[in-house]
Amino acid sequence: MVYRDAESSSVPPSSAVVHFGVPTTRPRHQITETPAVARALNIAARRWPGEPRSKLLLRLLDAGSAVLEQERSQEIRSRVEAIGASTGKYADAFSGGYLAELRQGWPE
Repeated sequence: MVYRDAESSSVPPSSAVVHFGVPTTRPRHQITETPAVARALNIAARRWPGEPRSKLLLRLLDAGSAVLEQERSQEIRSRVEAIGASTGKYADAFSGGYLAELRQGWPE
């Protein structure tokens, strides 16, 4: 199940949960420090020295989500540019009445 914050127009679960005396309505996540997680944390520790590993996880999440958002924006820009580049290129490929003829076969 995916939970999104208020910015994503969704709300976290409504029932309050108490974890170690800290009330929260937000879901909590547990991460095992596998070799891949340890590698990522070690890289983050070089970038943000002196931070505890729990804080490094949050920084990695922020950095990773920012990269994913940038990649998505670039994908959209590339698609829009491709559409713009092809606009009008194939005008002579279809006759003037092509769409009208095509639509004649469609049910109303």
